[in-house]
Amino acid sequence: MPTTLRLILGDQLNANHSWFEKVDPNTTYLLVESRSETDYVKHHIQKVIGFFLAMRHFADHLRKSGHQVIYIALDDPENRGDLGLNIQHQLNLGAFDSFEYQWPDEYRLDQMLLSITADLPQVVSSVDSEHFLTQRSDVANLFAGKKQFLMETFYRKVRRDYQIMMEADGKTPLTGKWNYDHENRKKLPAKEDIPEALHFTRDVTGLVQMLEKQGVQTIGRVTPQQYTWPVTREESLQLLEHFVRIRLHKFGKYQDAMTEKHYLVYHSKLSFALNTKMIHPLEVVKSVIAYWNQHPDTVDIAQVEGFVRQIIGWREYMRGIYWAKMPEFASMNFLDHHASLPEWYWTGKTRMKCLSHSITQSLDYAYAHHIQRLMITGNFALLLGVDPDQLDEWYLGIYMDAIEWVEITNTRGMSQFADGGIVGTKPYVSSANYIHKMGHYCKNCHYDRKEKYGVNACPFNALYWDFYDRHRDKLGKNPRVSMMYRVLDKMNGEEKANMLMHAQKIKAHADNL
Repeated sequence: MPTTLRLILGDQLNANHSWFEKVDPNTTYLLVESRSETDYVKHHIQKVIGFFLAMRHFADHLRKSGHQVIYIALDDPENRGDLGLNIQHQLNLGAFDSFEYQWPDEYRLDQMLLSITADLPQVVSSVDSEHFLTQRSDVANLFAGKKQFLMETFYRKVRRDYQIMMEADGKTPLTGKWNYDHENRKKLPAKEDIPEALHFTRDVTGLVQMLEKQGVQTIGRVTPQQYTWPVTREESLQLLEHFVRIRLHKFGKYQDAMTEKHYLVYHSKLSFALNTKMIHPLEVVKSVIAYWNQHPDTVDIAQVEGFVRQIIGWREYMRGIYWAKMPEFASMNFLDHHASLPEWYWTGKTRMKCLSHSITQSLDYAYAHHIQRLMITGNFALLLGVDPDQLDEWYLGIYMDAIEWVEITNTRGMSQFADGGIVGTKPYVSSANYIHKMGHYCKNCHYDRKEKYGVNACPFNALYWDFYDRHRDKLGKNPRVSMMYRVLDKMNGEEKANMLMHAQKIKAHADNL
């Protein structure tokens, strides 16, 4: 009877995949903890632990279901270090007639598997991961021949295709409105009582010690006796239930709000569970909609639509752009930025309260919500002119949910405008005014949000106008930022000169802010 080795990557933990419908004694599943995956960037320690724990629990689940499993731990004497070498070693043992794998979501791994399987004596085949609602090529096909891709167009297509929140005619959105984004930009009230997050406490001392013994370099912090992330499908479903019952009713309203009161605010914390495929996006969306239908008096459509848009719109859209534009996307630098990322991005030790808190939170929790990433850490790096390569490495390493297909499109595209406008129609930059409008940081900051230059002035203000001034050749004709150039041109000459001079001082001493 022919024998088969099937590879399962660390972000392919989909228990409902058709592979597992039947138990075949001649099929063996391979999971590998490899240094090539821990070391391609310096990852947050909670992220490395989370992937390894989730992989180990998944392997146990397969064994208990009757499947044959080979699991190679990081400290296994037989571990070859590199994922590709581990795969080749297992196949070279001669016990398998065929090799199968699910399509990776990272271009890097996709190319590696194509390379190592090109000359194998075994029969090789690959299948879909059965996770996403769209195909790799859907975004490219939808926007064929167009310079700019519009997420809203893609989002509406997915809504129609899956009949999510649609009227009976199948073409019209419920209430006649596709988007409630304008209702989802509220600042969190000072006295808001934010519910506690659901944590799954377990002791990971053994894993921490293994990583240290193996010399794996990580960033961030972990309390070994109190690791909190979900690492099984059951825990992921509990987290989903907690979100819809406890946080959904205010998610949309405060999804852009920033505060020091609670790291999660009303966000779901489901991204790691989703990106490792422990849960499926459609079951997440259906759970949210079902709860809304059952509780129409406590949950309104703006909260639901805002969340659904992130799951079936933005997430799928980012993946589509990734496969439409890789590998070129990884080297795009439209604004020609080459500044170094300030040292305090790795420590949080800056006097700017918004950045200090967002970075420290990221180091503590391996998490920050999308506005902290876009309008605090990303905004400042863009204004400073940081090399997108350095920022890619930081984002890919520090966040629990960061896998390249979703990280790089958000970083180079949405955050840094390095793609020249494929993802976003304008650069997402702001002065201190937006940060004050959407958060509580400015009140307790060393710097004055109202000052444009001088030793006490918030660095965001001078850098904001310096950004537009130095990029007029590339942004001056963009209709979405034309108002900024009109304001800049009407500015008092002396004030403008002082502000731009102050911006140069900030950039020269960025490590000491």
